[in-house]
Amino acid sequence: MKTIDIIGLPVAVTNYEKAIEWISEHARKGDKAYAVEAANTHVAALARHDDEFGKAMAKFDLICPDGMPLVWAVNRQLEKAEKLSDRVYGPTLMLKCIEASEGQLDLKHFLLGGSQSTLDKLDEKFSQDYPDAKIVGSYSPPYGEWPKEEFEKISGLIRESGANHIWVGLGCPKQERWIARHKKELPAGCYFGIGAAFAFHAGEVKQAPALFQKIGMEWAYRLCMEPKRLFKRYFKYNGLFVWYSLTRKMG
Repeated sequence: MKTIDIIGLPVAVTNYEKAIEWISEHARKGDKAYAVEAANTHVAALARHDDEFGKAMAKFDLICPDGMPLVWAVNRQLEKAEKLSDRVYGPTLMLKCIEASEGQLDLKHFLLGGSQSTLDKLDEKFSQDYPDAKIVGSYSPPYGEWPKEEFEKISGLIRESGANHIWVGLGCPKQERWIARHKKELPAGCYFGIGAAFAFHAGEVKQAPALFQKIGMEWAYRLCMEPKRLFKRYFKYNGLFVWYSLTRKMG
């Protein structure tokens, strides 16, 4: 799949349909773990700013443009016929992947992360909305630093479930670092760094209205909802994304 360098991050020129086709194909291979990310400006700027995180993202096989600023940055480097009309929003990609797997006995899902109550809500929602999809397992890991044996436990649960779509909701950057660190040892399948999607789909956090998402202002809505948690992140990394973009352009 064609990629465009956005401040050092190889962002795929893709839409939902192409991304799901790629994901289904690689999930079915059963040969190794593939890493998938829906990247926004925070991910892009952090990958450029933090060398360790940048090395982690270099191990990802498919990086979709989640944020509209990334879509705009990609489109500036494309011919008119190639330009993207929309982003590939992580929470929506998750739902579309589950929907596309309905009735496909060889496509199975595992949910890793969040509290047990969140996972219970997701199980109820997905069983109602996608009754023919196979959600074959979930696990709520302990908070904080994990003991060494935790990786073996998680790997065993995924392997025993037979899942090949593993949705990792540990929060950024923990989820990306975890996937990258263990990529060569994980059971075969597609591993997604899915961020806040668990909380969104469980109804615990409200998503931004469609208009805010379309004009690239979802961050402003989420900042109003969670100012204490998100102010530092958005102020720092949105600013860094703009700075890196401008300095690269001038260079």
